[in-house]
Amino acid sequence: MSQVALVTGAARGIGAATVRGLAAAGWNVLAVDRCADDPALPYSLGTREELDRVVAEAAAAAAGAPGAEIAPDRAGSGPCTAAGEPGAAAGGPGAVVAWEADVRDPAAMTGAVAAAERQWGGLNAAIAAAGVIAGGVPLWEMPEDQQRAVLDIDLGGVLALARAAVPALLRRPPPRSGRFLAVASAAATRGLPMLAAYCAAKAGVAGLIRALAVELRDSGVTANAVSPGSTDTPMLAESARLYSLPGRDSFASQQPLGRLVSPDEVAAALVWLAGPGSSGMTGAVVPVDGGLAL
Repeated sequence: MSQVALVTGAARGIGAATVRGLAAAGWNVLAVDRCADDPALPYSLGTREELDRVVAEAAAAAAGAPGAEIAPDRAGSGPCTAAGEPGAAAGGPGAVVAWEADVRDPAAMTGAVAAAERQWGGLNAAIAAAGVIAGGVPLWEMPEDQQRAVLDIDLGGVLALARAAVPALLRRPPPRSGRFLAVASAAATRGLPMLAAYCAAKAGVAGLIRALAVELRDSGVTANAVSPGSTDTPMLAESARLYSLPGRDSFASQQPLGRLVSPDEVAAALVWLAGPGSSGMTGAVVPVDGGLAL
């Protein structure tokens, strides 16, 4: 039976790369994104068009996976009906379904998990990759709506997914090997000026993962995270704007590797953590940061 994953923040960046990586490895994936801007944030977020493109790219990646089966309606407008239900053609292994949901809405996360279970009979991994950034001023000058958006999406969204997904992971019959994964950040351990809310949210993600690992104990479900450094994503471009830098490449010199990390490099760690090779790990926050935290 093919493994089943749910990935938030799937329209672009690390989330999109993770969807592609999982599909290439033969996973069935529910690719979740809000597909709308947030009025509190001064930059554009992922769109439905971007999410559909990720689904099409994942289909191409799945074509090279052993035993992968491409659902013909996964490209273009995606397999969701107007009501948001997955299309019947989304088979597997290697099938990917686009799903619109806001990670801040617990009911929406419960609905997304239920959709994955209906489509493929269960859930093996949930990956919280949705994230935003805001700041550029000291915390006490940061607009409250921006602070709320950062905390509610970057931390609250991980909590909401965990509350919805962990019970589904535990519904798999023993012996099970469920995975709850999240994207933290080097900002969880580094004090970044003018990004206090973002640092607080990512530190919260790291703490949440450690606590979940203890709560899950010998259940067969593990909790781990990756901690990216400066990664070549649209969010890093917004970080450059907040710091009045020419562009995202301005951050490359901070990392001993002398370059930005690619979303695919972070996704490769997440795909590995989702698989059987990580069975001896739980409560870990794995740096994929080009040495930024050194």
